[in-house]
Amino acid sequence: MTVVPVSTELLDDAAGADPAAPPRPPQRSRRRRRRDLAPLWLLSPAGLVLAVVTLAPIGFLLFTAFTDYNQRTLFTGRYSYVGFDQFSELLSDGAFWMSLLRTVLFTAAMVTGSVLIGMGVSHLLTRLGLWWRYTVTVVLIVAWAMPNVASSLVWNWLFQPGYGVVNWGLDRVGVFGDTTDLNWAQDPARAYVAIWLLIVWQAVPFIALTLNAAETQVPAEYKEAARLDGATELAVYRIVTLNHLRPILLLVTILSVIWDYNVFNQIWLISRGGPGDSTSTLGVFTYKTAFVGFHIGQGAAISVVTTLLLFGLTAFYIRRLLRSGEDL
Repeated sequence: MTVVPVSTELLDDAAGADPAAPPRPPQRSRRRRRRDLAPLWLLSPAGLVLAVVTLAPIGFLLFTAFTDYNQRTLFTGRYSYVGFDQFSELLSDGAFWMSLLRTVLFTAAMVTGSVLIGMGVSHLLTRLGLWWRYTVTVVLIVAWAMPNVASSLVWNWLFQPGYGVVNWGLDRVGVFGDTTDLNWAQDPARAYVAIWLLIVWQAVPFIALTLNAAETQVPAEYKEAARLDGATELAVYRIVTLNHLRPILLLVTILSVIWDYNVFNQIWLISRGGPGDSTSTLGVFTYKTAFVGFHIGQGAAISVVTTLLLFGLTAFYIRRLLRSGEDL
């Protein structure tokens, strides 16, 4: 006969238990509770760092947006609570609406260019041989890993009047006349072209590699069935490939809108928002208001409004993304 050991604690509990009382739920031991709290203790250092470097600045930004925080406050610490006057003044400022219009139009141009070119590069990678595919992938990763400040400085050298490589190349082509001393930053259209080329060059690698990873997962039998039905390669890409890429395409579009909407370094380092305010987007307008004019409270209010506008814009795309996932 097999003897099953019984814990003495269970015998004591059974001996002292009231038969009429309802059964008690099992109690977790102290060691079990400590084990359950272990992940929270391990995450607490990272949580404290995030609270200090993220939540605290956001809270201070929201607080500053409702005050007249300015240069005087930096020296004396004095400020006044102005409530929503800051926002009403901002919404009646024509310069704010012009910068918002520039931001929306320029963001649309950058997102459209980067996504379309990224789609082309992604599809090109599927047609290349193994060696060339690895080579192009490494080049894309190197271009994407370059810091935007460093790439903006290099871009300034490329477009520099007098000895810039781009001006020299255009002058050798001879189509645009003498372009040796052409100053791209002194003309709004040329400044936008230079900035657009820089941002699209930086954005294409991420979009191309992300879409290529998704494109390689498209079932080959679907493409073969479309070809057997007489579809051209363009029709196969449009009907089969793009249908499978739709969720990823929406995702990279959302990310591109967020990144391009908040572009500041490239514009500031190339044109500083000029000539005049012709390339002053919301990021440049906020910087000039807060740190050039030292109207820090007004700059904080611009940041709050900008964030709300961006949140509303991306919410639409996120809703489309979720719906596209349900339709697949």
